[in-house]
Amino acid sequence: MNRTLSMGTLISFLMYLFQMMSPVLMVTQLFNELAKTSGSTERIQEMLDEDEEKARAEKAVAVIDQPLKLEHVDFAYEEGKQILYDVNVVAKPNTVGAFAGPSDGGKTTIFSLIERFYQPTAGQIMLGDENIEDINLGVWREQIGLVGQNSAVMPGTIRENLVYGLDREVSDEELWQVLKMAYADQFVRELEYQLDTQIGERGIKISGGQRQRIAIARAFLRDPKILMLDEATASLDSESEAMVQKALASLMKGRTTLIIAHRLSTIVDADQIYFIDHGTVSGAGTHEELIQTTPLYAEYVHNQFKQ
Repeated sequence: MNRTLSMGTLISFLMYLFQMMSPVLMVTQLFNELAKTSGSTERIQEMLDEDEEKARAEKAVAVIDQPLKLEHVDFAYEEGKQILYDVNVVAKPNTVGAFAGPSDGGKTTIFSLIERFYQPTAGQIMLGDENIEDINLGVWREQIGLVGQNSAVMPGTIRENLVYGLDREVSDEELWQVLKMAYADQFVRELEYQLDTQIGERGIKISGGQRQRIAIARAFLRDPKILMLDEATASLDSESEAMVQKALASLMKGRTTLIIAHRLSTIVDADQIYFIDHGTVSGAGTHEELIQTTPLYAEYVHNQFKQ
C-alpha cells in the first residue's frame, strides 16, 4: 500500500514539474525555430537580390555545325577564391572533347559555365561568332543534353520521367524507340506495368545502371545538339557500365560531345583531351599527343593504369 502511494505521489510530482517546465521548453523551441527561420529568410533575400538571368534574349541561333569555344575564361565563385585561370577550349562540331585531371581541378565548373548556371568573371564562351550570353536562355538549354554520374529521376512512372519538361505529345511508340536506343527496353518490358511502373523516390525501385539508361533515353528523346557527360559511368558495376557505354556510344553520334571522366579508358579515343589541373589547361591534344607533350598527363595515365 505504501509502495503504491509513493509511486503515485512520484508520478504526480513529475507531472507537476513537466507542467511547470513546459512553458520554458516551448519558449526555447520557439527561439530555436526563429533562429532557423531567420537564417533561411536571409538566404531567400540574397537569392531575390541576385540579378535576373537574361532568359528572353532576342537571339536564337542554330547550334548545328558551330564550334563551341571558351576564350581566356577566368572564374571565381567569390572574391579571392578563383577556380579557373585563362581557360581556352575549342569543341568542334560532331567531335568528342574530354576533360581529364585531378579532382577539384575545375572540370565541373567548366560544364556549369557552358550551361550558364554561372557567368565567367573574365573571358567569354562563344558559339561560332555569338557569345552564348546573348542567346535566349531557354533555347540554349534546349540544345544541351546532360547525363551525370547520378542522373536525376523523379518519383513517378518511367513514362513521366522520360517526357518530363517536353512541350509536345509523345507516343508510346516513340518512347519504346528511345528506350531501345538506350538499351533499356528489355528491362522496362519485364516490369509489371512497363512504362507506367512507379520507380519510387530517387528511382529506388530500379538499379543504378537502369536509372542511367532511363536518363540516356530521355536525352535521345530531346535530341540535343550538345551532349555533356559528367562521370556518367563512374558509379556502375562492370556489367552495367558496359550497357551504358553502348548506349552512350549511340547517343554521341552526330553531336558535339563533351566528357568529364576520371577513368581514362573511357576517353582515350576522344578527338581532343584537355588536361585540367588547378584551374588551368596544362595540356591539350589526343591521348597519344598528351602522353608525349604533357608530363602530368603521362604520370596520371601511368598511375591510373597501374592501379
